[in-house]
Amino acid sequence: MTQPRSAQTLLDLFASETVVDLPRIQVALGGASSMTAFRYLRQVPYRRSYNHNGRYYCLHEPSRYDRLGLWSLGDIHFSVDGSLGKTVRRLVYEMEAGATHRELQEQLRVRVHNTLLTLLRRGEIERERLAQLYVYLHRDAAIRKRQIQRRESLLNPENTARVTTGVPDEIVIQVLLTLLHHPGAKAAEVVRYLRGHSPPVSMEQVGAVFARYDLESIGKKGGSSKS
Repeated sequence: MTQPRSAQTLLDLFASETVVDLPRIQVALGGASSMTAFRYLRQVPYRRSYNHNGRYYCLHEPSRYDRLGLWSLGDIHFSVDGSLGKTVRRLVYEMEAGATHRELQEQLRVRVHNTLLTLLRRGEIERERLAQLYVYLHRDAAIRKRQIQRRESLLNPENTARVTTGVPDEIVIQVLLTLLHHPGAKAAEVVRYLRGHSPPVSMEQVGAVFARYDLESIGKKGGSSKS
């Protein structure tokens, strides 16, 4: 007996397995061809993984994604935007201080070098060298200017003076940039975001930066102002 084909079949598949590849979708649709499978896929909200060459599919559910618009299942990564290129461009546009190659790679957990070069060649993003690092910026000149000013402010030694516990400027800057990208994050969350950073960033160092800039109280004030 031929298995019935419908968009509901795919919705049921995603509900039971969360992430699937094309062969699994074809099986669920009764051995459908890839062309037929895509025809039914277009009838449901879905996203392809931005890694693994877009091999995996999931149902697009906005509540799944984190503050950066990202969601992962194991080492399979998805974005509200779909493709890696669109995701990188959005993140570069949204970051108040632009973004470096390393920052984007740590956030997305995939290589982004070629994607950044492609976006640059297309004129979809811009790039400036600041403090010996390339910073990727918005294509709009006015927004780009504000991003550069914000980055320079964060890199200004007067604004990132060493804390009394001797935390290096580099780590102070990384903590502040992480908080810029993840507003309201707690100290433990910052440590998690910076896992794998070289040199390593400890909880004590992050706590010292929070104390130096009174970041805990800022977070509380910001949270209490929400309705």
